[in-house]
Amino acid sequence: MRRSFRNKLLALALIICCVLSANSIYAQKKSKFNVIAFYTGKNDMAHVSYVHEANQWFPKMAAKYGFSYDSTANWNNLNAAFLAKYQVVLFLDTRPEKPEQRLAFENYMKTGGAWMGFHFSAFALTPSAYEQNWNWYHNEFLGTGQYGSNTWRPTSAILRVNRKHPATKNLPETFKSQPNEWYRWEKDLRKNPNIDILLSIDSTSFPLGTGPKAYEIWHTGYYPVVWSNKNYRMIYVNMGHNDMDYEHQYGKDVKTLSYTFDNDIQNQMIIDGLLWLGNGKKTKPKK
Repeated sequence: MRRSFRNKLLALALIICCVLSANSIYAQKKSKFNVIAFYTGKNDMAHVSYVHEANQWFPKMAAKYGFSYDSTANWNNLNAAFLAKYQVVLFLDTRPEKPEQRLAFENYMKTGGAWMGFHFSAFALTPSAYEQNWNWYHNEFLGTGQYGSNTWRPTSAILRVNRKHPATKNLPETFKSQPNEWYRWEKDLRKNPNIDILLSIDSTSFPLGTGPKAYEIWHTGYYPVVWSNKNYRMIYVNMGHNDMDYEHQYGKDVKTLSYTFDNDIQNQMIIDGLLWLGNGKKTKPKK
C-alpha cells in the first residue's frame, strides 16, 4: 500500500512538473514587446475620458498577453533614444507638434517601428489649432489628407470587416461598434494602393448620427474607419471618442455615457492588431 501510494505521488509530481515545464516553454515562446502610449488628455472631455479608459485597459491587456505598457504625456520623449526601448508606439489622442518630435517619429517608422493611432491622432485642418502642416504623416503615412467632417452626436455603427488581415481575421463579417464620433477625410483611401482598409461603415448604419445639425447626419457614402499602410507597420483606429452627457455639464464633473473598450468584438480587433504590430519582424518600409 505504501509503495503504491508513493508511486502515485511520484506520478502526480511528474505530471505537475510536465505541466509547469510546458507552461514555462509557452511563456517563453510568447513574444515580449514594449508599448509606449503618448497622449495629451487636456482638451475635449470625450478624448480625456477615452485616454483615462485606455490607460486602465491596456495595462490589463499587457498582463494578459505578455507585453509591457507605459504611457506618457511628455511629447519631448518622442526622440530616438527613448523610442529605442519600445517596439510599438501608440498615439491615444493627439500627434506631435515640434519638428524634432515629428522627425524622430518618422525615422522610427521608416526603420521598422510599429504604431497604432486612435481617433483624433489623425485630425488635421487648416486653419485650426491642429493644422495640416505635416505632409509625410497626413498624406503619405495615413493617406487621409485633412479632416473633412464628422457625425454628431456619438453613435454606434455597423462596421463591415475585411478579414484578410491579422488584426481582423478573428472578427465576424459585420459587427456593431461602440458609440463614436466618426470622421470623413479629404482623400479617398480606396484610391490609394498603399492603404489596406480593414473596417468601414456598413450601409445599414445610415442614417448615422443624430444632429441636431443636418450635415452631422450621414445618409450615404463610403467611410473607412480602420486601416493599415502596407509600407509601414501601422494601424489607424477611428474609435476613441466616448459619449458624454454634453447636455448636463456641471463644471468638470461630466458623466461618461459610453466607453470605447466596452465591446468584446472591437477589443478583439485592437488586441489582435497590437499583437501583430508587436510580434512583427522589424523591416524597412518599401520606398
